[in-house]
Amino acid sequence: MADSLSTGPGEEKEKEDRERDRKAAKTETNIDKDGVTETLSFNDKNGNNKGRRRNLSDLSLVRFITTELTRGYFLEHNEAKYTERRERVYTCLRIPKELEKLMTFGFFLCLDAFLYVFTLLPLRVLLALLRLLTLPCCGLGGSRLLQPAQVCDVLKGFIMVLCYSMMSYVDYSMMYHLIRGQSVIKLYIIYNMLEVADRLFSSFGQDILDALYWTATEPKEKKRAHIGVIPHFLMAVLYVFLHAILIMVQATTLNVAFNSHNKSLLTIMMSNNFVEIKGSVFKKFEKNNLFQMSNSDIKERFTNYILLLIVCLRNMEQFSWNPDHLWVLFPDVVMVICSEVAVDVVKHAFITKFNDISADVYGEYRASLAFDLVSSRQKNAYTDYSDSVSRRMGFIPLPLALLLIRVVTSSVKIQGSLSFMCVLLFYLGTITLKVLNSIVLLGTSCVFVKEANMEEKLFDPPPSAASSRVNSRAHRTKHGSTAPPQEPTVDKAGISLASVIPQPADVAESAAPTIPKSDSDTFLTTPDEEEDDKIINADTGLEGDGLKHRTPKKDLLEIDRFTICGNRID
Repeated sequence: MADSLSTGPGEEKEKEDRERDRKAAKTETNIDKDGVTETLSFNDKNGNNKGRRRNLSDLSLVRFITTELTRGYFLEHNEAKYTERRERVYTCLRIPKELEKLMTFGFFLCLDAFLYVFTLLPLRVLLALLRLLTLPCCGLGGSRLLQPAQVCDVLKGFIMVLCYSMMSYVDYSMMYHLIRGQSVIKLYIIYNMLEVADRLFSSFGQDILDALYWTATEPKEKKRAHIGVIPHFLMAVLYVFLHAILIMVQATTLNVAFNSHNKSLLTIMMSNNFVEIKGSVFKKFEKNNLFQMSNSDIKERFTNYILLLIVCLRNMEQFSWNPDHLWVLFPDVVMVICSEVAVDVVKHAFITKFNDISADVYGEYRASLAFDLVSSRQKNAYTDYSDSVSRRMGFIPLPLALLLIRVVTSSVKIQGSLSFMCVLLFYLGTITLKVLNSIVLLGTSCVFVKEANMEEKLFDPPPSAASSRVNSRAHRTKHGSTAPPQEPTVDKAGISLASVIPQPADVAESAAPTIPKSDSDTFLTTPDEEEDDKIINADTGLEGDGLKHRTPKKDLLEIDRFTICGNRID
């Protein structure tokens, strides 16, 4: 009896499997009669055939080819994926237009700072020296002999005069023949080394100049403290001289490439721009990093234009200013400029594609640069505009202007009163160009700032040293280091600085809610903000609504206003 009970369920299961297989076979037969395509059968773990079976005679090459030619698919089943791919194509097509808008605006910013050295800086130096000469007659009207801006202008003027006198001892012709005697490969390596050295000089040079300006203008209690300006001034003179020599070697190498018969060196130097794509496209970029790269590209493009101008001046001098020779140089100049523009467009297009960055970000970059220009025009501005451009883009106009003055004075001979009149008219025309450029830039910048809703930030005071120390300490605390508790303070954007520091759970729960922020506080935020919040939640052990205070958003204005973009070599 027990055996019959034990074997009963097993026999019933086998009967059910046989009936199921019989039904499946009948179903396959009906499907084959109707001419509907079937799928191949498959077995389960126990070896039972679970799929629909096919007769082996139906598996033919003709049937497979027919199926491949007539099968269909529907793209709307994955609509989100293909819509995203189409938007990426549209973004890549918008990149050239948006990038060139930023490049054009940045070019005129650099041009304004560059023309300032030739036009307004000499006049400001004369006014400062005139004030020093008239002080014994007028008496001391205040505690300062000169205002801080006048002190900086006088220092810039003295640096230019001393460096120009030192540059007069450098023989450009000997340097040209020395470089021309080198092999093509050696010149290619030298040119790459000069590009890296130029970025390093730009990065450290602005620090040297800022240290000189602050040492000369900071409040001092003892007169003996003014002696510290001398070593800083000597360091600044040495830096400007060496940087000008480096740019002169770059211009000479480019001139040798232009004058080579087979143009092989020029081709190799242009191909070096395309190597730049490989070094930057496949890296991870965020909005702040892309902003730094964009500023570096603006500075590089403007510097290349000045180098091409120097090359044309030197070549025209050698051919006695024959205008026919200018048309010989014109194709090479256009080829260099077009390759530079093409490389920038391709590089930025693929960087935005791989990092899912919208093309509208270049409008934000324009507004950030415009904010620097407008803020430097305020009554209580904390920096000169040319220095602001230097910090943003790593572009220092003093060495480049010094080299251009050296080349022009050695190429153009001034003799007679008519020549002096021509020089005076040219100087007045340069001043007119500078003033018109400044007016147009200021009006355009005001429009950009207004469109970005950044007017209220113009009236915020610059962060002090104490707030900078608080921010740096909070940054270290966020990454795991311990710090003593501090009183909650409120920064200029109306955000509690204590929110950066991890708080215990009971303190965070009893804290007041975050102060609401305006639209301008959310301007130009970095895409990794959610990751920062996750890090803070992991450090504090809070989840969900347990963390009342969030990390303040980092925008380009707060990050880069006091950071030199030239410090990064992208």
